[in-house]
Amino acid sequence: MNLLLALMMTWLTANFDLPPAAEQPAVKFVSQQHLATVRYGAIASGSSTGLVAIYDDRTRTIFLTDGWTGSTPAEVSVLVHELVHHLQNAGKLTYACPGAREELAYAAQEKWLGLFGKSLLSEFEMDRMTLMVRTNCL
Repeated sequence: MNLLLALMMTWLTANFDLPPAAEQPAVKFVSQQHLATVRYGAIASGSSTGLVAIYDDRTRTIFLTDGWTGSTPAEVSVLVHELVHHLQNAGKLTYACPGAREELAYAAQEKWLGLFGKSLLSEFEMDRMTLMVRTNCL
């Protein structure tokens, strides 16, 4: 995993306006319910949330679902997305709102998927309207 993280972090800093980070994030594999708890805290319900990964700024940890194998471009793209957040955090970059921070992460994820002839739409059913809602300050 360390080599994969190093290669991806280098790819991200070379292709996007992101500063390099001195340290890699920790990576933990957890249940989807744990992801929901990390994301939503005590209000997380027991139902399936659809979350597949979370980056925790405070602990500098990427949480992936325990079913993540990295065996498809789509799965690896999730790691790419979360690595963007790590580089943003390590570089102390600031954004107007959480949605604005997501814009670069989705752009990197889309570019990664494009290397394999795939897209956010084809792999995650994320259309432009959904992307716009998730990346703007509302």
